Amino acid sequence: MNILIENSDTSEYLTRAGLWDKNPQAGKPFGTSRLALRAAKQEAIDTFNIVLHIPTTNQFVNLDHGHGKKLIPSVVA
Repeated sequence: MNILIENSDTSEYLTRAGLWDKNPQAGKPFGTSRLALRAAKQEAIDTFNIVLHIPTTNQFVNLDHGHGKKLIPSVVA
């Protein structure tokens, strides 16, 4: 079982390299949902889910959700 950060807009998982991948097996595992939540809040994404992924059955359990630090493009007047 792995605790992962999922970008809820794209259904991609944060990898160890800081990139996003559709494959949950490539996702960076976190030791606790609290650590994952803290890390997710620092990501430049809009909304995220903290999920528990069970690789043997490819099942997901949604543990938490929230908002990251989405980059907002500056508007030139």
